[in-house]
Amino acid sequence: MKITAIKYFMMKVNFRNMFVVKVETDSGIHGIGEGGISGREKAMAGMIDHYAQFLVGQDPRRIEDIWQMLYRRQYFEGGTIIAAAISAIDIALWDILGKSLGVPVYQLLGGQSRQWVPCFTDGGILDSEACVEKAKQLVSDGWQVLRFVPGMPDMTTTQEDGEYDPWVSLDMAAHWLAKIREAVGTQVRLSIDFHHRLSVAEAADFCRRVGPLGLMFIEEPIRSENPEAYAALRQMTDIPFAIGEEFSSKWAFRPFIEQGLCNYARVDLCNVGGFTEAKKIAGWCETHYIDMMPHNPLGTICTAASAHFGVAINNFAYQEVNAVIGQSPADLFPKQPRVEPGRIIIDDTPGLGVEFNEDAAADYPFEYWEAPHLHKPDGAFTNW
Repeated sequence: MKITAIKYFMMKVNFRNMFVVKVETDSGIHGIGEGGISGREKAMAGMIDHYAQFLVGQDPRRIEDIWQMLYRRQYFEGGTIIAAAISAIDIALWDILGKSLGVPVYQLLGGQSRQWVPCFTDGGILDSEACVEKAKQLVSDGWQVLRFVPGMPDMTTTQEDGEYDPWVSLDMAAHWLAKIREAVGTQVRLSIDFHHRLSVAEAADFCRRVGPLGLMFIEEPIRSENPEAYAALRQMTDIPFAIGEEFSSKWAFRPFIEQGLCNYARVDLCNVGGFTEAKKIAGWCETHYIDMMPHNPLGTICTAASAHFGVAINNFAYQEVNAVIGQSPADLFPKQPRVEPGRIIIDDTPGLGVEFNEDAAADYPFEYWEAPHLHKPDGAFTNW
């Protein structure tokens, strides 16, 4: 079996872009994957074009060898765009291997460790009474783990502008989380994602305020370039940390695993290097009693790949699912995983169990998307 072509499709689906890669072979079997750097689809496309120059003619079943080739062959190893392109190709190769052997990808990863994949969902922005009502509705629907994001009064979410005052925002977040805890009770697990917006002092202050609420985790409270900053924050709070959605290799995870800074590994299969790299990170985490909690804000392929990973990995906590987005359009993905409140069900269809209709891609034209550009009240830029 040889690779004959590698194609990519850039589409606007729901409110985010989707970057799909299709690897074709001379046997008639093809595989699909997804790259995860939203807003940088043109850059990922450039890497796919580059990789196609020497991947055509290769045996797609030599997955580990191809991964090493893609990561190391150009001398300048790694990086987020390179890793996202590798992720899309790697996922597609595992899809091909599963189809060629007539087994689902999770079987190739070691078989079933669980019957279904437990999930958490996004509870929305902590900025008004509406977040309490939404949380109550999600719990009523069957969700037991909710993750929220901080807000601001009248916060703008356009790319041109948006003000974010961390002290005002964390005060609001602590207030509304307390209201939600009162409304849904203690059995529902609550958490929050700060998207790297806080300093160590701000994050420590927030953790002190919400300590009595029993949060399951706080996600990405500060930027991750400096693990020692997380070590300092670790000394100031006992709330578990969920870290790693932006990491593009096992090496980025290394200090957070080895120094005990991460309680939940937010590995993103579409950014970290696909199944091949995620499986290695999971094994490393297992030796440190760290559970995997895949980052999954993207499309059907990311959801399916993360679910196969979750079925096969023993040290697995929850997978992220956006209950608002729901399933992808059926004309684009005629077959996709079944998402229910709190769980994903995947069957024994060979490969990923996802069908992609490339003819429908033209009905979802690509649009440039840029994450909101936020600034503090004094005008200084801050993270989205």
